[in-house]
Amino acid sequence: MPDLSIVIVSWNVRDLLQACLESIQASQCESRPEVIVVDSASSDGTPQMVHDQFPWIRLIEAGHNVGFSKGNNMGIKVSTGRYVLLLNPDTKLLGEALSEMMSFMESHPQVGVLGPQLLNEDMSIQSSRRRFPTLWTAFFESTWLQPYAPRRILDSYFMRDHPDNQIAEVDWVTGAAMLVRREVIEQVGGFDEGFFMYSEELDWQRRIRSAGWQIVYFPQVQIVHYGGRSSEQVTAQRHIYFQTSKIRYFRKHHGATAGFALRIFLLMNYAWQLLLEAAKGLAGHKRAMRRERVHTYWQVLRSGLRG
Repeated sequence: MPDLSIVIVSWNVRDLLQACLESIQASQCESRPEVIVVDSASSDGTPQMVHDQFPWIRLIEAGHNVGFSKGNNMGIKVSTGRYVLLLNPDTKLLGEALSEMMSFMESHPQVGVLGPQLLNEDMSIQSSRRRFPTLWTAFFESTWLQPYAPRRILDSYFMRDHPDNQIAEVDWVTGAAMLVRREVIEQVGGFDEGFFMYSEELDWQRRIRSAGWQIVYFPQVQIVHYGGRSSEQVTAQRHIYFQTSKIRYFRKHHGATAGFALRIFLLMNYAWQLLLEAAKGLAGHKRAMRRERVHTYWQVLRSGLRG
């Protein structure tokens, strides 16, 4: 049994995946990790690139876009390592990231999930540790009202009261890079596949915390995360997946009333933005951009954000 399995779910980001796999090769580790790439029917030559340049990697060709949750579950199911690193394809490991994360987990048996510090492309720090969101958080975070949110709500959610360079026990870490114990997966199971993408790691880590495990933010290891390159390819679907996943999370953990209230609130937000963009377009301001946004918001409204 290997010490470490790395699971990467990829869709149409061949060049970024190649760089990610090269960084895994370069990262010093006592033994070569087991690497599993789950490809969601990429059309950019990803499977051939993996076959040709990384023949030692196990490639699972899903046949269609299975999403983040199911794709990771497929990779986890065939993995054999004592630890599983769930890694986005748009990441790059720095230094001895693998060995340092493994060493910390070995010396802290109560930690079930370890999240490194994520960096943006310009090497600035990318926020990646969180407290569990409240319904008030959901009304403001990642909506057009975010700039007007009471500061304490988002400061608490993003843990701005804790220095970026200090190890901290947190409620959850974002899903671009998460090192997880095999015992955790065996105890709580994998991702809820009702989440196609977004909020799945939040739901998973809430279940992990409820099972008594600690989740730790570990800034001594840094990983570059280029961010959102797969979801950028489908603008309307990105909005729909993001918001329906948020609603699913609140319905699941806060009740049907909270989920319904959030869905109505978000739909009203999109309706208002559609009217605003249409008015700006009619006034002659950046008409092509306004037309594209109106089309996107109309698709969101037509979906009803029902998942």
